[in-house]
Amino acid sequence: MVSGTLIFAFATYALMVWAFLWGKNRFFHMPVMVSVMLIDIGFPVYLVMTKDWYRRLIEQEEILSFMIWMHFILVLFLYALYFLQTQSAIKLMRGDESVRDEHRNQGKGILIARGLVILSAAMLIEPVDQG
Repeated sequence: MVSGTLIFAFATYALMVWAFLWGKNRFFHMPVMVSVMLIDIGFPVYLVMTKDWYRRLIEQEEILSFMIWMHFILVLFLYALYFLQTQSAIKLMRGDESVRDEHRNQGKGILIARGLVILSAAMLIEPVDQG
């Protein structure tokens, strides 16, 4: 059974890829990208509020797991790319065309990093007991 949060993450990823490919349509590209970034920033808050992290990380000692730390570092990397992407987007909106290639390459990096974040999150989902 696939987790609802995973389905949501895949759907927002598909929407982000679509917005990336339609980058020339600013009225679609900008709101979608900003919305997905805000969703990604708020997603850990949702997870903390709805999951039993104390049991999982402390009682089951998963805090020492390489996979947990790899996922955490990927999320931090994604947030750093979001910051850089936002800075270059602001420059583009002010008319500085010299950052267009940088902005596009950062977008490619975000798509790769976000895909890896979703993939690592999928590997960390606890299996549901079918009993």
